[in-house]
Amino acid sequence: MKYFKNIFDFYIQSSLHVALAVYALIRITFLKLNISYDEAVVCFGFYGTVVGYNFIKYDELARIKKVKLSNTFQIIIALSFVSALAAFYYYLELKINTKLIGFGALLVTIFYTLPFFPNKKNMRNWSGIKIYLVAFAWVGVTVLLPVINAELDFSIVVILKSIQRFVFIFVLMLIFEIIDLPFDALKLNTIPQKIGINRTKQLSYIGIGLFLFLEYFKPNSSLSQFAITSLISLILGGFTYFANSKRNKYYSSFCVESVPVIWLLLLLIFG
Repeated sequence: MKYFKNIFDFYIQSSLHVALAVYALIRITFLKLNISYDEAVVCFGFYGTVVGYNFIKYDELARIKKVKLSNTFQIIIALSFVSALAAFYYYLELKINTKLIGFGALLVTIFYTLPFFPNKKNMRNWSGIKIYLVAFAWVGVTVLLPVINAELDFSIVVILKSIQRFVFIFVLMLIFEIIDLPFDALKLNTIPQKIGINRTKQLSYIGIGLFLFLEYFKPNSSLSQFAITSLISLILGGFTYFANSKRNKYYSSFCVESVPVIWLLLLLIFG
């Protein structure tokens, strides 16, 4: 049992699960906007997420705190290196305008982790804006990237789907911020720190309602797709309701991050 737990922990710590969530959201964009499957886009999104998130999570440990490299940490570094090569390969397969979005995502990741200037704060420590940066970044990778590579026009449907995706990620991040409340530095000025857990949950419920409402704005949207979005809204509401600062790490890092995967599976089976 301990062996399987170690594998599961590595799966989460190495950012493979969050990369799977990004993969799922890109596939959802394909389905929602009738875009043909594009291997370069989904693979760039997946491998790029592994590299980006591991860089964000472990840069400070390796660069500043100089922690001892455990076996797990060394494997994560190796995985990140292989993922970087794969991400670069698929980056070359993208169309020129899409490459600009991909390069922009790279810059955001770097500036989010490293300070602009010596002895200055990085974007991650800018008071009160972390949640918005993450949401915009995910919209860029999971909506704009596939749309631009498919050379779709920025119609009102695309814009509304981008807003819906932003709201979806925003709600997920609110759950993370509730759970991380005891560990976040006060200087981060997160939403639960500013308005409290109860009001944060109320904000999340409003976001979930908006997320469901925006599902109306899709041409030829089927009843089954609306039902799936309603079910996802209920799942988000459930995770929000039961979120608290005493939840263990798997509640957010696995369960909450599994919602995009559940959404994709439901669309593939019933959509």
